[in-house]
Amino acid sequence: AEVAHMIRNLIIGGVLSAVFVCAALISFVWTPYDHAALDIANKLKTPNALHLLGTDHFGRDILSMIMVGARTSIAVALVAVGIGMGLGVPLGLWAAARQGTWLDELIMRGNDLVFAFPSLVIAILITAIFGAGAINAIIAIGIFNIPVFARITRGAALSLWRREFILAARVAGKSAARISVEHILPNVTNLLIVQGTIQFSLGILAEAGLSYVGLGAQPPTPSWGRMLADAQTLVSIAPHMALVPGFAIILTVLGLN
Repeated sequence: AEVAHMIRNLIIGGVLSAVFVCAALISFVWTPYDHAALDIANKLKTPNALHLLGTDHFGRDILSMIMVGARTSIAVALVAVGIGMGLGVPLGLWAAARQGTWLDELIMRGNDLVFAFPSLVIAILITAIFGAGAINAIIAIGIFNIPVFARITRGAALSLWRREFILAARVAGKSAARISVEHILPNVTNLLIVQGTIQFSLGILAEAGLSYVGLGAQPPTPSWGRMLADAQTLVSIAPHMALVPGFAIILTVLGLN
């Protein structure tokens, strides 16, 4: 029964994730309408045969915006997680290899410092210096991901450094760096993949949150978070404007988790 439950969850999650990944990929070559085309005469239309998910307050096709918005969210989250993993994993391995030294302490206290500032606060700081935009959102989310991967990697690596095969490698004369790359990293990869998936879903949420407050992707690039922000004053008139991007975020994160 447990295996059947896991398989069911895998299928459901895979289907939900695949739908939005496919929508993002298809948007590179086709969308029902130009996502930036204004059609004031057809604004605030509810879902119908011409506009399957309706139109917004500028008459833009919401389905087209959702498809391009998926591309934006996935790209931001993917690159941000790549930054976090690319910098956090080496730091974690380095700290574990130097356990108990000043270097280990410096890396961990630096992680604590970054953890003290949520990605939104980091984004506000970066935006104040460089201006709002998707690139700055990527940097903010990526910086927040670095200590996450550093902690996970260090914690898993520390337990491995006490294992017999690591002791044998040390006796054989291998350096700490070589042991970390050849023996430690392959044994923590599964854990990093799982954590990467979780951080990817959180990255999509973070991108939506930053766009909601105007710090993410800027017009005319669609973003699910900004679509929610645009809809907040029109919920009673056109609830589909909020429901569609809201459900897109929920289902994508649910599928990944």
